[in-house]
Amino acid sequence: MLNETCILTTKDFTILEAMRERHADPRDPLAPILARKLKTARMVLHDDIPANVATLNSRVTFRASGACAETRVISHERMNLLVGVFQPITTPRGLALLGLAEGQEYRIAWRGMEERVVLDTVEYQPEAARRGRTPDGGMVRHPAEQVRTSRGTPSLTLVHCTPKDRGGEAAG
Repeated sequence: MLNETCILTTKDFTILEAMRERHADPRDPLAPILARKLKTARMVLHDDIPANVATLNSRVTFRASGACAETRVISHERMNLLVGVFQPITTPRGLALLGLAEGQEYRIAWRGMEERVVLDTVEYQPEAARRGRTPDGGMVRHPAEQVRTSRGTPSLTLVHCTPKDRGGEAAG
């Protein structure tokens, strides 16, 4: 059996409870997911949520049913701006991702088929950023100081180089 336990901040839990009231019709595709999420949720304060757990406004990389990995920001509502950037919790995939830890999967049934959603990484979590931590326990640095390679490991990239930077004198 899959580990369906999810970890939710008190704020995220409260939002899901309100959504459950709005999606009470059992034919609503979100209704069974909301019921399962709330039933299996472990609620924690925002200061206590592990940095590798997807919360609202987290930027995550995930895969759905073995497809290529996608990176999205988990949002509360649908966003018509910047298509492809957000994954709202008002969709089955977005709702499935909320509260998952890195490496955890969640199965959802919608559109007449079962879909397996796997959270690969939490690239950014607002609660961890407020505490000054990254998912791997390191310190958060300004985005300009850290560049991620295709494998997700930090690396530095030289953006501008002058003759003086190379050890020579600046052209004058």
